[in-house]
Amino acid sequence: MKEFVLEELELATENFSVTKVIGKGSHGVVYKGILNGQSVAIKKQSLGLQMLKDNSKLEKEAQILSLLRRNSCFIDLLGISHDSFNNKILVTEFMSNGNLHDALHLSSKFLMWPKRVEIALQVARAVRFLHQSKPSIVHRDIKSSNILLDANWNAKLADFGLSIRLNSDQELNIPAGTIGYLDPDYTTPSKLSTKIDIFSYGVVLLELISGRKVIDVDRSPASVVEWAIPLIDRGQRIKVCDERVQLPRYMEDTVEQLLSLASRCVLPRENLRPSMDEIVDILDNFVVVRFSSLMSNCLWDVILNMRRRKILCVTKCKATDKVTCSGADHNRGSVRGGDNLSNGTLLQVGEILADIKLK
Repeated sequence: MKEFVLEELELATENFSVTKVIGKGSHGVVYKGILNGQSVAIKKQSLGLQMLKDNSKLEKEAQILSLLRRNSCFIDLLGISHDSFNNKILVTEFMSNGNLHDALHLSSKFLMWPKRVEIALQVARAVRFLHQSKPSIVHRDIKSSNILLDANWNAKLADFGLSIRLNSDQELNIPAGTIGYLDPDYTTPSKLSTKIDIFSYGVVLLELISGRKVIDVDRSPASVVEWAIPLIDRGQRIKVCDERVQLPRYMEDTVEQLLSLASRCVLPRENLRPSMDEIVDILDNFVVVRFSSLMSNCLWDVILNMRRRKILCVTKCKATDKVTCSGADHNRGSVRGGDNLSNGTLLQVGEILADIKLK
């Protein structure tokens, strides 16, 4: 792994200027920097941990990210450095579209439904990879602000300062996480399991679909889980959906499936929660395959009907002894013609094509 000289990072961030800060957390402060003409993210220990002389969080994050290098599900660790007190500094790829929390709650542009589904699947694949590691890695802090978005709005999981490998050392770690996303049943070290991440993922799903903050003291109930789950249980799932973005008809079944999955993830009894393997299978087999099939069928209907109209036009031209027929004649369809697409199919195609844009 590349070792950067501290002076390089100071130059890249204008001596860690506050104007270069792009993120803050309990474990570190993240700065945007330019190294060799490339934008990077530089994570330095938080002031609180500096005062406690606790460098374990960034040490652990560097260790785990080094194991996950070159995996598209996670941010890429480009190298490390050390400050004047020998505290670890991380240099990672720069994610130009920030984090999911800001995209949902602070941006004036809203994520469209197909992109939200894609993000749900990308995060699920990342967590599955952690859980399938030997030994399994429990992230312990899955939340929207730790899900970063690259230039193409692809989601990558970040911030592994609280992560733990399921081995004999787990008894030494006290429960940790973020209120709202944290499994209420995770109260003692012995309760540590991969199902903690499943609960947090379920909360992220509810946040992603509703556009509502996980904890919002201006609402009642304040918790997105306590608000959404009763609605889902009563079959009022449409009321959970983000009202700022119209839900296309072709996405209704998909979003309902996601809400059903979210409700299972946050079940109080962890043994009833699905595994991340099952979650990815559901998203792959139902959500992605169904959406791709629907889109293909709708567009294939367009092609077939366009060809049918063209053949019909040519036949009519021959029957009336016309020598030529313009392309406009071929492609023009009468609104009264029985060979035209149905209004429903046209509407679905229009909705799908309109949602191709990421935001």
